[in-house]
Amino acid sequence: MNIAVNTRFLLPNKLEGFGWYTHEVISRMVKAHPEHQFFFFFDRKYDDKFIYADNVTPVVLNPPARHPILFRIWFEWSVKRALKKYNIDLFFSPDGYLSTSSTVKQVAVIHDLNFEHYPEDLPKSARKYLKKWFPRFAKKANRILTVSEYSKQDIMNTYGIDSSLIDVGHNGAGDFFKPILSPEKERVKSKFTDNKSYFLFVGALHPRKNIINLFKAFDQFKTQTNSPTKLLVVGEKYWWNDEIKNTFENLHFTNDIVFTGHVQSEELNEIYGAGLALVFPSYFEGFGIPLVEAMKCELPIVSSNATCLPEVAGEAAIYFDPFSIEDIAKQLVTISTNETLRTLLIKKGKERAKAFSWDNTAEQAWKTIETVLHA
Repeated sequence: MNIAVNTRFLLPNKLEGFGWYTHEVISRMVKAHPEHQFFFFFDRKYDDKFIYADNVTPVVLNPPARHPILFRIWFEWSVKRALKKYNIDLFFSPDGYLSTSSTVKQVAVIHDLNFEHYPEDLPKSARKYLKKWFPRFAKKANRILTVSEYSKQDIMNTYGIDSSLIDVGHNGAGDFFKPILSPEKERVKSKFTDNKSYFLFVGALHPRKNIINLFKAFDQFKTQTNSPTKLLVVGEKYWWNDEIKNTFENLHFTNDIVFTGHVQSEELNEIYGAGLALVFPSYFEGFGIPLVEAMKCELPIVSSNATCLPEVAGEAAIYFDPFSIEDIAKQLVTISTNETLRTLLIKKGKERAKAFSWDNTAEQAWKTIETVLHA
């Protein structure tokens, strides 16, 4: 069979979100199925390291699809023509975007529908495109793969898709995530937080990550406890808007919040391993990969109780209402002062992490593809 894959997020040194998912799933898939031919559709010059096996043919399709107008041109014209040219039997799209005008069988991975529930979190042009086209993608797909039971129910309820057409394959976390030794922990704290303990936030500073309430809750925590503990923020400031900027600048303890920007995988593992606790305040997620990364690194978790997050973390976290600054601050106090609780959460996290692996994710993705191919 000839299987095409939307690989436009496989960007060297810029793997985030869709890119990591594509890399982890597709690299396993092509190696596990040498009997099939895979055609990778890029929207710009690609890196050879993403051509994972001999059964992969890279194809660059213009124009680079990074704007709603270009999305439509790329998927409805360039992809459609390429599907026909290369005699493709199935198109697999890890970011959920499909070619609605093509007659080729298609599988969409729809991670979440944040834009349906919190449209104000996105720029107007992107919001308008997503709200118009994703219902069409969902109905066009021969089958949908999503990353949590929460997202499956949301897709069913929001778009009226029958449950029998949606599969769930939980995300995983990199195999390199593991606990670190005490000397390494001290080195990390020396580098980032002047040898102080720290809460850790990992993620793009997007509004739905709820960074504003985290900042305010951390300020409240510091005021209440006079603790030396800092807040380490790992992630790019892609969405650093005036509201976030003004909130940050009006905090009392800005000097205790440290920004690292994007870090490479090995250093991220060390940062997890040296932390006091992961704080994950998102009010909307389709999965929440940092939860699994933290569990693998034996880092206790303080998490929002919203959407899929309890489904992922289970008993390996304590939870708060993401819309309550007081509740977030209260749980920061709890986790920082209760060593017995931290030890218990680490133990539960080690067991819980075993339920999530990219091998399992890739196997489920292939089952979904096979179901469509043989329908």
